[in-house]
Amino acid sequence: MWNGKKKALTFSYDDGIAQDIRFTEILNRYGLKATFNLNSGLMSGNGDWTTDKGLAIRRLRRDEVRDVYKGHEIAVHCVTHPHIIDMPEDELRHEIMDDKSALEELFGCSIQGMAYPYGEFSELIMRVAGECGIKFSRTCEDVHDFRHQTDLLAFGATCHHNYEDLERLTDEFLSYDGEEPIYFCLWGHSYEFDIHNNWELIEEFCKKVSGRDDIFYGTNSEVLLG
Repeated sequence: MWNGKKKALTFSYDDGIAQDIRFTEILNRYGLKATFNLNSGLMSGNGDWTTDKGLAIRRLRRDEVRDVYKGHEIAVHCVTHPHIIDMPEDELRHEIMDDKSALEELFGCSIQGMAYPYGEFSELIMRVAGECGIKFSRTCEDVHDFRHQTDLLAFGATCHHNYEDLERLTDEFLSYDGEEPIYFCLWGHSYEFDIHNNWELIEEFCKKVSGRDDIFYGTNSEVLLG
């Protein structure tokens, strides 16, 4: 349990992009916490891109990130957000460890978590991540429930924010009154709210789940390792 509470809520969002400014403002307004998975090598304009729908995505710069993510958790997402599934082990180790070290220096904190770029993972990738000091890493394989998971280096979030049954899952989570502790992890990329023009979705979700005495609101590490 978390501070005597049997339910916990956390968020996991990727890529460190400008829409996170608006997203963290929403989280902060409702007293919620998230973990943001960042690429330390893409904070100088070299990681900006334009989607196939013509939306320009700007990654946050090094001089912005500490203010934007204040009060939230930072985690590894590899230095350059590469495809890692077939990457040589030494190169993979550098992508993970160098990102971890750079982010720890930038934010002045110890980092324990990660999200796999593109959701790619394997036994080798999980082993190397663990050897680099990573204690949990999120995949893109959602579990659509609230169960505790035994292998945190292949951690599956409850669901993506665009999951068609998000409302049902949310109601199930809020109404749960069992004895077994449970947690809800929502994930995504905040630029998707611009792509789908649905910022109201996350605003309504945060409003609905916030301010409850029976829920612990924490970062990924506080929920998964606490």
